[in-house]
Order: sequence, then structure tokens, then C-alpha cells
Amino acid sequence: MAATTTLGYDDLPALLTLLTGDEKHDRSSLSTLDVLWVLYDRVLGPDDRFLLSKGHGPTAYYAVLAAKGLIPVEELPGFGRFDSPLGYHPDHVLAAGVEISSGSLGHGLPIAVGAALAGRRVYCLVGDGELDEGSNWEAVQWAGRIGLAALGAVVVDNHSSTYHWPGGIGRRFELEGWTSAHADGRDHDALQQAFAARTAAAPHVVVAEMRR
Repeated sequence: MAATTTLGYDDLPALLTLLTGDEKHDRSSLSTLDVLWVLYDRVLGPDDRFLLSKGHGPTAYYAVLAAKGLIPVEELPGFGRFDSPLGYHPDHVLAAGVEISSGSLGHGLPIAVGAALAGRRVYCLVGDGELDEGSNWEAVQWAGRIGLAALGAVVVDNHSSTYHWPGGIGRRFELEGWTSAHADGRDHDALQQAFAARTAAAPHVVVAEMRR
């Protein structure tokens, strides 16, 4: 769900510095930063749902939620403490603005299928390594077969998947009945255009490539 902007993209580095500790998973988290910002700043509508399946690196997520006024900035320094709502994995019971508890790989996309069946437009962010989990492909196959157009996914491609799909990740989704678009994972305009390419006839995936 989108909210009134209280801080901007240029404020995110300062917000991230407030999140400290040994479990930040910096690379995993920072690879999602621009995708998350584009979603919350340009894409998500008031009735849309966003599910973070790649929950094992949530600091960028928390920073974006704070920038958008969905969680207090004052909560960021407590990241990972036993009394903090901002855990090493997001917890939807504790953290405002968080739709699902995540971190265990392969859960978010199946949950997103169920949420999309309820009729609201859903976006789900997964990591490319997470696609090694078979539960994701069961969700992909079923959503494609029934033409679940309310479902959108974005795969942050860090080139960490064990299985290098012939033709790339987008092609793998297309074979299951999805539409796909590809974008540089740091290019905000390209990401916005890729999200806008979804149709009313099929689920849609955006592959956000993170170049090394």
C-alpha cells in the first residue's frame, strides 16, 4: 500500500546507517533497495498488497517503510533487539506495514497466489536463489494456468540461483503462462516501465537484474 512520502530516496542511506548489527545481510538487502523504492514510490496503489518473500535481508525494506511513514524512524536503531518489532526476519504481527512474516525461502509466492485469489492486486518480491525451492514453481505453474492476472512478481536476480534456466528467468515464467519484463535493478524508470507492462490477462513477472 502506498503512503504519503515523508522522506525521499536520497534519505535512504542515512536510514540504513541506523540499522546496525551482525545480521544485516547487507548484500541481500541492498540488492532489493531500488526495487522496493520504485514499488512504494511509483507503483503500489492504495488497495494493492506487497509481500516480501525475500525476508532474510529486511533492512532495505525497513528503511523504505520508514521513509514512507509506515514505521517510525525511531524504531530503526533497535533492529534485531529482543524488544524491537524489527526482527532479522519481518514479522507481520510486530511491524506495521509488513504484510507477511517471511525469511524461510519459498513461502511468499504461494501466499501471494492466495492473496491474489481474494481479488486484490498483489506484488511479491522473491530472490533468484529462492527459485531453487519447488514450492515457488508450483505457485508459478498454477497461477499461469488459471491466468491469475491480479498476481505480479519481481525477481531480484543476483545470479545466485543453482539452476540457470535456459533463456533466463523471464523465459521460464513465460513457459508457464506469465508475461515478463526485464530491467536493470538500479534503473528506476526502467523498473517502473517493466511493472507497467503487466496486462489483464495473465500474471506478470519483472526480472530485476543486479549486475556484478
